[in-house]
Amino acid sequence: MNTAKPMYEWNQLPWRKLEREVFKLQKRIYQASSRGDVKLVRRLQKLLMKSWAAKAIAVRRVTQDNQGKKTAGVDGVKSLTPKQRLHLINNLTLGSKVKPTRRVWIPKPGIEEKRPLGIPTMNDRAIAGAC
Repeated sequence: MNTAKPMYEWNQLPWRKLEREVFKLQKRIYQASSRGDVKLVRRLQKLLMKSWAAKAIAVRRVTQDNQGKKTAGVDGVKSLTPKQRLHLINNLTLGSKVKPTRRVWIPKPGIEEKRPLGIPTMNDRAIAGAC
């Protein structure tokens, strides 16, 4: 296991800088797609998906910003500590197999019927947020 000290602590991450970096990449993707340069678009999309900044922002959204941040998935994890969040960023691999979602039946508005709601794990939510 890697025991090297991380460069940043969770609460000291330069969020504005990371958001700016991700936005610049997204802007380059948009410009390339509007020009019709498909090869460059694909390359930039891969770069964005592997970007540490994009993964950090995805984990932040899932664990701090989203409304369902305290909802447990199949694994039963409701919230993550700052150390666990940094660990999740470093271990987030896009394209990996996801765990099954937890199914909860919630009532439909105005009717007595219920509809299914799938709740993924924190890791799976971060993967969806990074893409």
